[in-house]
Amino acid sequence: MQPSHNASLEIQPGERAAAEAQASRFSQVCRVWAPMYRQRTEASLAKGLGSDPRADTVAYDSVLSAWEDYLAHDNHGRPIVFIGHSQGAAMLIRLLSSQVDNDPALRGRTVMAILAGGNVTVPAGKTVGATFRHLSLCTAKAQTGCVIAYSSFSSQPPADSEFGRPGQGVSLQSGQTATEGVRVACVNPAAIGGGSAVLDPYFLRAQSTPPPPPVTTHWVTYPDLYSATCRSEGGATWLQVDTLASAGRPVVTESLGPAWGYHLDDVNLALGNLVQDVRAAEATYASRR
Repeated sequence: MQPSHNASLEIQPGERAAAEAQASRFSQVCRVWAPMYRQRTEASLAKGLGSDPRADTVAYDSVLSAWEDYLAHDNHGRPIVFIGHSQGAAMLIRLLSSQVDNDPALRGRTVMAILAGGNVTVPAGKTVGATFRHLSLCTAKAQTGCVIAYSSFSSQPPADSEFGRPGQGVSLQSGQTATEGVRVACVNPAAIGGGSAVLDPYFLRAQSTPPPPPVTTHWVTYPDLYSATCRSEGGATWLQVDTLASAGRPVVTESLGPAWGYHLDDVNLALGNLVQDVRAAEATYASRR
């Protein structure tokens, strides 16, 4: 919420809330590092996701510095799970491309990368290429060294969407401009091998979208409320999220408009699935060591 192009490194309530809502549940299966970086502010992003390459570079350089510090002081050779959403996914796409994808040792320590709302691209009909040369999309549960990527919508993203379409919107933050012969990736966190499956959502009670029911638990979940499947149509690829029988339960909405879809809830709609995806991949990784 700062007025500058890039945020300072001061830890404020917004950063704490995002880390808690999107990252904290992964502490069931990981040691979680959520580094501060000089991300573009809401005031900057309001001008357009691809409107300020210099501010994107400042943000990326800050992420790179955090990564180098983590490797030097905190990692100690352990396997790694990369998790990013929206601007964070765009920054991780750049980081993985430049620091991990071409490094066999670091690729070998990569359990999984979760890049939600970030427009990873692959050649049409393929699972690797375009964004990454070696890191492929996940195609089976418990697979390691692969990428889960998606953006969630209730219907086909419109032509001006920031997500699900190559070469526009959030693609520009990660330096991706190619549109010919590529598609935006979609891996369903609830059914990595393909098809439709029920989502396992988790929302913080105090910050959830939709508003929480009158409960006192820290987290709220909605069993059997949402299903998801990957779809491609009209030049777009997205995670189609459908509402099952809600029986009066509150449901998420496209609060920022159709061009953004369920972007604000990308992670939380599938948070339970994602934690289990990491758990399964870690078990495979451990069995091979």
